[in-house]
Amino acid sequence: MGIIKFLIIAIIVLWVIRLLMRIIFPMVIKNAFSKMQQQATGQQQRPVRPEGTISIDHMPKKEKRKGNADNLGEFVDYEEVK
Repeated sequence: MGIIKFLIIAIIVLWVIRLLMRIIFPMVIKNAFSKMQQQATGQQQRPVRPEGTISIDHMPKKEKRKGNADNLGEFVDYEEVK
C-alpha cells in the first residue's frame, strides 16, 4: 500500500512541475530576450548626422620612414634545397 501511495504522489508532483514549467518557462525566456534586445538597441544608438557628411573619429599616427633600407629590418638570404 505504501508503494502505491508513493507512486501516486510522485506522479502528481511531477505533473504539477510539468504544468508549472509550461506556464513559467515561456515567461522567463520572453523576459530574458526582451532585456537582451533593449541592451542591443541601447548600444547601437549613434548620433544622427545629415546625409553626405563625413566625420573622422580616429586618425592613426603616421610613421615617418626614411629612405634608408638598412633600418627597415634584417634580411636573410636563403637557398632553396630540393
